[in-house]
Amino acid sequence: MPADILSLDIQYLKGVGPMRARVLQKELSVSTVGDLLYTFPYKYIDRSKVHSVAELTEDMPLVQLRGQILDFEKGGAGVKKHIKAFFSDGTGVVELIWFKGLKFVENTYKVNVPYLLLGKPQRFGRRFSIAHPEMEKADEADSHPTPLQPFYTVTEGMRKASLSSRTMQKLMRNAFETAGDRICETLPQHILESHGLQGLRDALFTAHFPDDSMALPEARRRLKFEELFYLQLDILSRAVQRKEESSGFLFPHVGHAFNDFYAHHLPFALTDAQKRVIKEVRADMRSGRQMNRLLQGDVGSGKTVVALMCCLLAIDNGYQACLMAPTEILAEQHYATLEKMLQGCGIKVCLLTGSVKGAKRRPVLQGVKDGSVQLLVGTHALIEPTVEFHNLGFVVIDEQHRFGVKQRASLWEKNIRPPHVLVMTATPIPRTLAMTVYGDLDVSVIDQLPPGRKPIRTLHYGERDLPKLYDGMRAELRAGRQAYVVYPLIEESEKSDLLALETGYARLCEAFPDFNVGKVHGKMKPAEKDAAMQQFIRKDTQILVSTTVIEVGVNVPNASVMVIEEADRFGLAQLHQLRGRVGRGADRSYCLLVTRKQNLSETTRRRIGVMCETTDGFRIAEEDMHLRGPGDIEGTAQSGLPFKLRIANLVGDTVLMSEARQAATLILQQDPGRALPQNNVIWQQMKRLKNGVADYSSIS
Repeated sequence: MPADILSLDIQYLKGVGPMRARVLQKELSVSTVGDLLYTFPYKYIDRSKVHSVAELTEDMPLVQLRGQILDFEKGGAGVKKHIKAFFSDGTGVVELIWFKGLKFVENTYKVNVPYLLLGKPQRFGRRFSIAHPEMEKADEADSHPTPLQPFYTVTEGMRKASLSSRTMQKLMRNAFETAGDRICETLPQHILESHGLQGLRDALFTAHFPDDSMALPEARRRLKFEELFYLQLDILSRAVQRKEESSGFLFPHVGHAFNDFYAHHLPFALTDAQKRVIKEVRADMRSGRQMNRLLQGDVGSGKTVVALMCCLLAIDNGYQACLMAPTEILAEQHYATLEKMLQGCGIKVCLLTGSVKGAKRRPVLQGVKDGSVQLLVGTHALIEPTVEFHNLGFVVIDEQHRFGVKQRASLWEKNIRPPHVLVMTATPIPRTLAMTVYGDLDVSVIDQLPPGRKPIRTLHYGERDLPKLYDGMRAELRAGRQAYVVYPLIEESEKSDLLALETGYARLCEAFPDFNVGKVHGKMKPAEKDAAMQQFIRKDTQILVSTTVIEVGVNVPNASVMVIEEADRFGLAQLHQLRGRVGRGADRSYCLLVTRKQNLSETTRRRIGVMCETTDGFRIAEEDMHLRGPGDIEGTAQSGLPFKLRIANLVGDTVLMSEARQAATLILQQDPGRALPQNNVIWQQMKRLKNGVADYSSIS
């Protein structure tokens, strides 16, 4: 048996073999015994409690019954083919029904054999029914080592290889018998003691084979802490390394461009939050280190003017600046805003997108190269090889999660030294997630709205309420304001969605004959979309029927109504972004959420309730994480992490994550050279995790 037992190829574990090994690798990314032991149950069921059929009620969750099958009955044909069994424990009869795995049922379960079954009872007429129960012979069930049974994730591919949750449990037991006491500790003794953590072997065993529910929390806490500790240690190490190694351009001066704009062209007084962020950026620019800062600010909080003033600091010090946006609409919006704000300042601003071609493109490229273009706004066109900057010193990236890593990195190579970087997002990210996903960036937050902005009022309407909703829209339109009506087009290929938008457009034209109705969606050509948007901006159309192409960046201060059709099909973050298209002027604005289903799910009701209760983007982001989990927040969470989290949860374990972060910070402060003997186990484990090699033997 090899010394590095946890690195043992999973195919050599008793009960696996080459075929199952391939399935485990494909479905769960399990290649070694160590990988298997870190594949944790997603739930536990207390098998010590057995109910009787006579006790069953409709509101019961999973129940356990002990009895026998009296008879089988086959029925249906094709996809409706099924098998029924009549199961009794002497107090009554319950129907068991299977629609899948019928051959397995026929070959496995027998009449008059005692079984223990687990399932969710549902009443049909006078009798209870349980679909696809989990069943095993009663004598085998009685031999379980623990009454608390773990349940493991099982995919369809695993089922085909006869890898059930029960089989996974047996493989776990084989893994522990094989590994024995060769499972070595991954945290030093001083951390275990200072944080009250149990040893790794005990924690792993308890996580898979708990004696009772009381033992689980401490075991899971230990395993979660380990994951979060190494996650934070890696992120903080990278941040320290970046600050030590990445020298940046020095911007010591606040000159004419900044001072003239601040004194004579600033369109409104800055909030205290905006001033604070500018000071933070200014401090970075004077430090001699390259700045990498994340600027979070809710919709309408004034991020663009902050970004502009930071660009002016670069220009005052002889450098160029650029702003990169993910879409042409957003880039054009930024360009129009910046050009208007900089009128009379003597700053040359240009736009570069895929639509800027030929005779219009050449002078822009030349001006960027010779330095006469001081501020360039554009899309990913900015990273093309033909774009050569004279002296790029400051980069602003808006909605950066929409760009790939390579796209962002291409901008760093536009000068001999990486420019300062300000990353902006209008999608509020909970601080706990931000410090993990963007842990190697410094974070600034604009948490105030400009004075004079009125909170947007959000209301929920059912289909029966549409006449009332239309009356409210008419009142706003007659007062000279405009309205968006957004339909869900989740995929541009969904014909039914496009049909709904077209039907809605026709219905609105009929309902509002005195007003012009425009439309814009992703199937239209760019020129058509732009023409429709420009008509709305010029107030030629009063109602704009749209898909989510207007989600980010469209700025029409005169629009005061946002109607979101089938709001139950949108996530919280997207609803909040859409709501941010109104409320950009001084008038009271409204967001009207329309749902057409009679019965909404609990999650949908909660989502819509939160939208109606608050306009605080950070609270909405927290709620979004709780409803959806972190892996789906704008694609940033799990994909942005250096290590995959197998048991810790960025949403539910925020307190433990803070504790782990403090521990990691202390280690880096006390052992910057990674030389203290008591921390050897930490740096060895970090090396293993970073290499992604399943070599557990180096840990001692």
